Amino acid sequence: MSNPVVAQKFPYVLNLEAGTYYWCSCGRSANQPFCDGSHKGTDFTPREFTLDSPGTVALCGCKHTQDPPFCDGSHSGLD
Repeated sequence: MSNPVVAQKFPYVLNLEAGTYYWCSCGRSANQPFCDGSHKGTDFTPREFTLDSPGTVALCGCKHTQDPPFCDGSHSGLD
């Protein structure tokens, strides 16, 4: 599998409504941190996640998290 593009080296901290979202795992989306279909032709697929209630989330921007789609601090170990 190829490496994702690092969209940014810090999380996207967002206030989201309850609902289903699709997090970009490839880093190519122009609609970060959400998928816009730019992964087509790559080894990547978007990660679906659902929020049962509104709230603040920290979504991974570096695309290297071990807890997708949420930031786990992996960006601190990137070059």
